[in-house]
Amino acid sequence: MGELVEIVDSLENKVSKLLHKMELLHKANAKLKKELDLAKEETKAQQEAVNDWEEKYNSLKMANSMLGSNTNKTEAKLKINTLIRELDVCIAKLAD
Repeated sequence: MGELVEIVDSLENKVSKLLHKMELLHKANAKLKKELDLAKEETKAQQEAVNDWEEKYNSLKMANSMLGSNTNKTEAKLKINTLIRELDVCIAKLAD
């Protein structure tokens, strides 16, 4: 009978340890999820900043080519033609 009590005590001890480990793992998991969310937000903010800088760079490139810079002249002409086509479409829609 004494052996049975020892086995039960041992099982209770092991279950208690497992529950404690499980609680610790849940806390660690929650902490990692928070860190992941923060990292995702930071990545999104950085991507938005990169996109903003790319737009500014492209605008600057366009302005330089319109000011007479020999580089990117064809690109500027293509952009102007695209804008004119878009305006023509808008005017046509307004005329309807």
